Amino acid sequence: MIRITYIILLLSFSLSVWSGELYTPKTILSGDNSQLIAKARFDHPESGDLYLFTKLNGNIMYIIHPLTLSELPVPFQENQTFTGEHPLLDFNALGLPPGKYPLYQKVMPHGQKPNINDKSLESIIFNVGLEKTIAYDFDGDGFADDDKNKDGFHDDDLNRDGFHDDDKNQDGYHDDDANRDGLHDNPPLINTNYKVLPFNDIGMHCMDPDYSILSILPPYNVINAQVVKIKDDGEPELQNASEVEVRYSAVADRSGSINSTSVNKTNFWQNAEKLFGAALQPGEGLMGLYMPADKPGAQQTFSYDDKHKWFSANGVPITPIDDNGDKNSYPMLKISAHDKQTGAELASTNIVVPVSMEGHCENCHLTGKIAANNPSIAWEPDTDIIKQSLTNILILHDHKHQTTLIKETPVLCSSCHYSVAVDLKQQGPQGKQQGKSTLSYALHKGHGEWRDPQGNSMFPKKGKPEDTCYQCHPGKDTQCQRGVMKNAKIECDNCHGDILAVAGVYPLEKNGSIDFKNDGGIRRPWKDLPRCQSCHTGDAVRHLEGEGLVFNTDGFRLRQTYKTGDLSASPLLADNPRFAEERKKLFKESKGHGKIACEACHGSTHAIWSNSDFNANDNLTSLQLQGHVGTIIECDTCHKPGSLPMTTDGPHEMHNVNDDRWTDVFTPRRHNFLYLTRPSLCKACHGKELDGAPLSRKVTATKTFTFPTKAGTKSITLKKGELVGCSHCHDKPR
Repeated sequence: MIRITYIILLLSFSLSVWSGELYTPKTILSGDNSQLIAKARFDHPESGDLYLFTKLNGNIMYIIHPLTLSELPVPFQENQTFTGEHPLLDFNALGLPPGKYPLYQKVMPHGQKPNINDKSLESIIFNVGLEKTIAYDFDGDGFADDDKNKDGFHDDDLNRDGFHDDDKNQDGYHDDDANRDGLHDNPPLINTNYKVLPFNDIGMHCMDPDYSILSILPPYNVINAQVVKIKDDGEPELQNASEVEVRYSAVADRSGSINSTSVNKTNFWQNAEKLFGAALQPGEGLMGLYMPADKPGAQQTFSYDDKHKWFSANGVPITPIDDNGDKNSYPMLKISAHDKQTGAELASTNIVVPVSMEGHCENCHLTGKIAANNPSIAWEPDTDIIKQSLTNILILHDHKHQTTLIKETPVLCSSCHYSVAVDLKQQGPQGKQQGKSTLSYALHKGHGEWRDPQGNSMFPKKGKPEDTCYQCHPGKDTQCQRGVMKNAKIECDNCHGDILAVAGVYPLEKNGSIDFKNDGGIRRPWKDLPRCQSCHTGDAVRHLEGEGLVFNTDGFRLRQTYKTGDLSASPLLADNPRFAEERKKLFKESKGHGKIACEACHGSTHAIWSNSDFNANDNLTSLQLQGHVGTIIECDTCHKPGSLPMTTDGPHEMHNVNDDRWTDVFTPRRHNFLYLTRPSLCKACHGKELDGAPLSRKVTATKTFTFPTKAGTKSITLKKGELVGCSHCHDKPR
């Protein structure tokens, strides 16, 4: 017999009926959490010999009380009656060799030996001292994150050998996990009869780094989602609250960063009642939602927004600090749809829930800097630069406006200067807010008119974002703007104008307000904003033309949402509605093809897919939904494969994408028929000369097409990003 040197951890799930099952508080042991506790649970008495055995180096070894091993089948406990909860093991496994080991348990009639090949054996795989990327327990609950039923096995471990089924060499990693981060390098396409399409509303939410002095924004994130059911006939059907429940939960990103809690990451809850008049529990957001680990045992669910016909989680109090204390402004949550009656999970998709504390008030408001250097004023000496600069802001406000804010801390700025972002009931200005400028107007105008000692603007026109917007907004460290606009070098002022235009100093031009009711008035914060159609004014055949327009090199898309010389930066209104939002609605509120939200297919405002960094968290959502990064263009995402006819009724009048029937000579109504009947529709995307244009860019992976010709067959290869034109395959039509 050999003295046992380690044992691993055990199963941890409760059933209403116990059948001699193994139980433990956790299945993964490491560091300070190395106490191995194993029990057997019996729903009715069982008499006989209880065997415990494991497998070492491929050999079955029987565990003998107390904690020794034998190659011979010796009972752990002999000739007893076992009932209820029966203790088995309880010892500290700290320092034992790392590894994966099975534990088996079986009660046999006295004197009989167990069949080690008996599939009814109670078993569990234990992990001791393994790297987090192998154990895959990023949230630290003692179970692998992909062990949803907490039975001690990965959900994809169907043969229950302790390894992922696609881990053929049993090294603890998926076979396609070349960078050894514990995750698939190319996540498998989620292929169910349900699809979850989640989206953040604005691409980056901000919160204050400190709430003890003043506050502009609370921890408050917004996630929306639509759930599609693919019916038997292949057609998609949007689900509502009577059919599904939508939940969010913490999930690790590719680097292993996970964000499951907000308590102790901010001093918001110590100041929430004074600032927002809300007596909140620690971890509770202003709308009653929690981060998953801050309210254990409670599902964090979305409400159904009947106005928009989607599910919403308004006010998720997430912070940009992960559970290891590291900064991550792009944390991920898993958004899952569940059967309304049974609670069974139907589908899930991961999404970035962006949040930043980045602000740079200290650049100007730190004692001695340009906004805190008046020698006649006693400035704050606190060595904490954030608290010092925030306190100096109140001192400056008191000096300029004869207020006493420094005695009233913490101060909510929007308590006097109305802000739509903090008006959770959307009531409009109330009480002392009435008659005062909005917070947006006060901040943007005040800073926009600020001059240095030489008389130069502190926020110069056409200055770099680092010298303008990013002096206050996230951008120098956190990438508020990222995705395709960033890739195309579209800067903040290309869409929003300069700081005084954002303030609303200049009256809006005709069609400049979102609902056309405020034309000639000052810009309404969070409402009169740039439109997609202001640059995407049409296609290669029909688009805006005229003076003052700043065209892209393709000659039909614009690089500026307003006409040159328009100080108000009033967004343009397109004549061709092909890429327009819904009338009188912003992009973040609009829906298009099949009543699917625009952001569900394109990504969030300021973070339109795809991010140039392939491994960026932003890209994972589209990867999961369609198998490649970028705008959701694959019909099979929501339609049953092969169920659609050849059509041009797709989003923005698109035809079926990546469908070989377009080049199949035996397919009726293929693309040559379309050209004969509607040539302008082809030219709209493929260019007036049919040589290819940006709207016909090959966005997916490189692909080779083979098709019959008069001479036999021909093969062509279209590379990712290539502009597709007629001459790739044949002569252009005359």
